[in-house]
Amino acid sequence: MPGLVRELSSGNDRSLVGHVSAQISCAARGVALAHRLVDGQLPPAVARQLVAEIEHEGDARRGDLIGRLRRSVTSPVDREDLFRLSRGVDDVLDAVRDFVREFDLFGELPRPLYGPVLDRLADALSRLDVAVGLLATGPREAALAAVAAKKPGVRAAYQLAVSDLLGEPVPGRDLVTILLLGRLDLAGQRLAAAADALADGVMKRFQ
Repeated sequence: MPGLVRELSSGNDRSLVGHVSAQISCAARGVALAHRLVDGQLPPAVARQLVAEIEHEGDARRGDLIGRLRRSVTSPVDREDLFRLSRGVDDVLDAVRDFVREFDLFGELPRPLYGPVLDRLADALSRLDVAVGLLATGPREAALAAVAAKKPGVRAAYQLAVSDLLGEPVPGRDLVTILLLGRLDLAGQRLAAAADALADGVMKRFQ
């Protein structure tokens, strides 16, 4: 009987982790789409429509997680921390959606300075996905991987982009560009909050 309980618990943990990973996948797709936008590979209006579809899918994956949590007796970490992790990933996607929407709304043009910030954000999401994948089988390793998810330096890339922008001002466009860069910086902050939620959950459960 104890073995059966452990097996059922492990299966449930993997299911919950899978739902969070699906959310991260949506966020990563949003970032990849934003990169195509700023590289001039995708018309802003098209990008805006596509990112809205990705956001709706991300919301559905979050809904799947919440529904599963309500039916679950166990979870790999406290429900509150798993919920915070999921909410943080959702916030990342929301910030990327706002970036794409405002890029179109404000008539911004493709600019290379967005690329490095998006690259760092994509790297951080990839690392967070690794951490989430470890949660069901190696929670302590997951906590260490979550710390690594904060290392790519989205904030530093954002600051460098703003510095470069102010060094070569484009009359009438700087305010828009700084606002849009701020959306990406916010996405990085929300990702860091998600990573902290995972690490906090492991610490509380396994300290």
